Amino acid sequence: MGFTKYTSQKEKERIRMNEGIRVPEVRVIGPEGENFGVMKTPDALARAKEAGLDLIEVTAQANPPVVKIMDYGKFKYEQKRKDRDTRAKAHSAETKTTQVKVGTSERDMHIKASKAALWLREGHRVKVDLFLWGRYKYMEFNFLKERLERFLALIPESYKIADEIRKGPKGLSVVIEIDKTAKKSGA
Repeated sequence: MGFTKYTSQKEKERIRMNEGIRVPEVRVIGPEGENFGVMKTPDALARAKEAGLDLIEVTAQANPPVVKIMDYGKFKYEQKRKDRDTRAKAHSAETKTTQVKVGTSERDMHIKASKAALWLREGHRVKVDLFLWGRYKYMEFNFLKERLERFLALIPESYKIADEIRKGPKGLSVVIEIDKTAKKSGA
């Protein structure tokens, strides 16, 4: 027990423990969560050694830094669990993009629409671009908007428009996201 080696150089820089704690005083928390108060660092280190445990810096930003007397393996396990829980709660939604053209075939539009529905179910936002080139750029806005809306009607998932249809340098685009208020329909 106690005084375990760091498993990597990166970890050594991130977690200060035992002799790696170089401040003169620290606020010490005991193995059972008891508060030992502010102590000289060598005294806190001796107390940790007596218990056969490590002295691990928990909060470096505090003045004086907060350290805890505990087993390094247990500390690492708790940190991994906290990180995993945090990652599970933080669902990162990214914006996926699909592109259609004025001449895109009906079959291709259905394939792209089902892919967009899949992304919506996964919780992502979907940006749909109606790509325009050459003469198509100068076509009537309402005609082009109708083409984009025709594609949106093919998406077999309830969605809401997050960012209205607007004209950009390469054509029209719209951003949609899952509508959590509507009942999900089968794809």
